Amino acid sequence: MEHRVTFRSGRLRLSGVLHVPDGMARGERRPAVIMLHGFGSNKNATNCVGPCALFNRWGYVAFRFDMRGCGESEGEFGRIICLEQVEDTQAAVSFLQRRKEVDPQRIGVGGSSFGAAVAIYAGGVDERIACVLSSGGWGHGQRKFRRQHPTPQAWARFTRLLEEGRRHRERTGRPLMVDRYDIVPIPPHLRGHLSRGSVQKFPAETAQSMVNFNAEDVVGAIAPRPLLLLHSSADSVTPTEQSVRLFEKAGQPCDLHLFAETDHFMFAEDNVRVLEIVKGWLDRFFPLKGAARRIAATKGAAGKVAKKPAKKPATKKPLTKTAKRKPTRRAG
Repeated sequence: MEHRVTFRSGRLRLSGVLHVPDGMARGERRPAVIMLHGFGSNKNATNCVGPCALFNRWGYVAFRFDMRGCGESEGEFGRIICLEQVEDTQAAVSFLQRRKEVDPQRIGVGGSSFGAAVAIYAGGVDERIACVLSSGGWGHGQRKFRRQHPTPQAWARFTRLLEEGRRHRERTGRPLMVDRYDIVPIPPHLRGHLSRGSVQKFPAETAQSMVNFNAEDVVGAIAPRPLLLLHSSADSVTPTEQSVRLFEKAGQPCDLHLFAETDHFMFAEDNVRVLEIVKGWLDRFFPLKGAARRIAATKGAAGKVAKKPAKKPATKKPLTKTAKRKPTRRAG
């Protein structure tokens, strides 16, 4: 069952959708997963709606919402400042802790791309977050942008954009608006994954806040709470090395899975291998308990998407963080 809700983050009212599993007993509280949308996207993005529906079918409460300045939430449209998005995520945790359907001690946060970076950072600074799930996330803003603007000419254009934004603000008192693809290049064949109503132009300050945003600095503080890192092995948007470096800096338990034959928007692709990894990870590190677990078990495939007839590709074993060995780049 879906409920349209609003909640406060500071002085702003944010819009969200709460997914409550069918068959919950009176007074029962379930673990919850918040799914964060990507850069300038909104709660109706496929890589938010799809995972929330699956979490719900697997027996979890799920929640998706519009960050400030996005979708139906308040705030200056398109003004995306990373640390403010972290504040919005923390406000969402506080909102769920007050909901009668939610176990207030068992709230996880996940996200895709930009949302994954925010989820990791929020998990590192807020101990209320019980687990973190990242798909195509990043941990070091400047290093990410250097790879996204790889040639000397492209990097010069990007840094000039940042400088022009600062000068424009000083000169006029207003932001310099910048096209989204001048900040984060996305190949044309992937742009169809962007949610309807996504922000197309951002103030230059948004790009600067992303350059300065380093989830790597806090990822180690997530442990001993579990962390799952998912990434395409050939990501066309966010460099794969970002998740590898996050894995190297994370504590235990942390799993890293690199997937072939998928790209940046893996949750929008209904990739069966990805969904099976997520389901298994939840069962191991963030399981349902008691009657809820028994009910989920009676559903057979536990709500997994039906497999499409296709040639099964070869897979490699996942990386799993251990106490004493140095991480190696084995992919799963």
